Amino acid sequence: MNNQFLPTDRPPINLKRGDFSKIVGSWAKTNSAVPVCMEQDSVVVAITKETNSLALTALEQAYDLPIFPVLVSEVEFQRVLNAFRSTLMSDRNYTLDNTEKDDEDTDVLSQLKIDVTEAEDDDAPIIRYVNALIFRAANQRASDIHLEPFENELKIRFRIDGVLQDVAVEDKYFQAAISSRIKVIANLNIAEKRLPQDGRIGLKIAGQDVDIRVSTVPTRYGERIVLRLLDKSKGSLDLFKIGFDAEILESISKIIRKSYGIFLVTGPTGSGKTTTLYSCLSEIHSVDKNILTIEDPVEYEVPGVGQMQVNPKIDFTFATGLRSILRQDPDVIMVGEIRDLETVEIAIQASLTGHLVFSTLHTNDAPGAITRLLDMGVEPFLISSSVLGVLAQRLVRKLCPNCKLPKHLLASECRELGLDSSATEKTVYSHNPEGCATCQNTGYLGRSAIHELLVVDDKVRPLIMDRANASMIRQASLGQKSLRFDGANKILQGLTSVEEVMRVTQEEVSIA
Repeated sequence: MNNQFLPTDRPPINLKRGDFSKIVGSWAKTNSAVPVCMEQDSVVVAITKETNSLALTALEQAYDLPIFPVLVSEVEFQRVLNAFRSTLMSDRNYTLDNTEKDDEDTDVLSQLKIDVTEAEDDDAPIIRYVNALIFRAANQRASDIHLEPFENELKIRFRIDGVLQDVAVEDKYFQAAISSRIKVIANLNIAEKRLPQDGRIGLKIAGQDVDIRVSTVPTRYGERIVLRLLDKSKGSLDLFKIGFDAEILESISKIIRKSYGIFLVTGPTGSGKTTTLYSCLSEIHSVDKNILTIEDPVEYEVPGVGQMQVNPKIDFTFATGLRSILRQDPDVIMVGEIRDLETVEIAIQASLTGHLVFSTLHTNDAPGAITRLLDMGVEPFLISSSVLGVLAQRLVRKLCPNCKLPKHLLASECRELGLDSSATEKTVYSHNPEGCATCQNTGYLGRSAIHELLVVDDKVRPLIMDRANASMIRQASLGQKSLRFDGANKILQGLTSVEEVMRVTQEEVSIA
């Protein structure tokens, strides 16, 4: 056996798939030895200064091949270990056999901050199954896991790039065990099946912190469970990388640097509103600013920013939290969501007394936010004097760069997108219905945002005072791009397809 340590300047190790199922990730971590690949009838093993010869001897006996150890730094070892765990989990195809009984201990179920890729062979089948399910969802870039019970089956679906996809159909027999496992690690009451419950799971996937929000609701055939995954390591908080049009980006940069006022971001659930607001906070964050947030829940941890999470069980709501924040001498305040008149009134009062307030609102477009505030009972003069701007946002799927297909726009598509007829001469792209391995045969890979920005200026303020409807406000905001128009530009850039933009936007109704 070759036990000679190699210099640390050896080229970076690239993990290759091999028959490494003889050990698990926890063994590799404990013994500081990770099999990396097969080379010339030997096993290349990444080691650290802490590795002892017994571990290398065990590997040599397990694989019945010579061991070729490579000394690496602690940082490089952790990277290789995470990749090794991911490979093990990807190669495993955990299934449930209804002849096996789930008899795991409560204290085993209660472990939080576990790494789902550190599966032990003696773990109960339900534990291994749920771990594999979460890993598979994260590996496929899913934002949500849906467990939907029906009369004779349990259907499992992933939401990938905003679209639900069927993943598996399990026997009804396993429904209770899977639900109990998820509810226990989410710290929910497993005995309560008649009322909705909300919880949270903090865990690791191949060394990366992932937060999961859990929601359960009772249905006719059992509890329906939805898990929302938030990978903190993948969230981009750079305002210049979200996909803003240059003109919109310039306007937003001016708005978020104002000393007071309200900046609202609107859109449906899961459209990236919170990410956009955090990007704004990151852009203006400095040592001379006191920035505080009140959220439900806290999705990103931003160094130097004070973050609070609402707790309705003790009557700690957005309104009560916002009142407390105002006593903390803040410069910038972020309110996770404006849900009621009390919250918006406090936010407006804060903006009028010298604070910059960021928040979100659920409306279909930017002008609709103004009418929504009016409907909530806010006086028009308060809106016109406090609101600086409203950004509407949607997420569209991006075309897979490996399999997208070139095409020319039809004249009818140009009309619907608001483009000049000359656009028919330009080459754009559509998705490949068959897809490829890179995009998991969907034709799309990742998402990008499209926006429209309503700046409350001298043209808009008189309309607000007159309680004008959203269409009239939109007409007055000439030159400010709509969601569909911004989507059309993304089509011309080759980022997305006509079908995607049409799916997430709707044609504006003009007024005679």
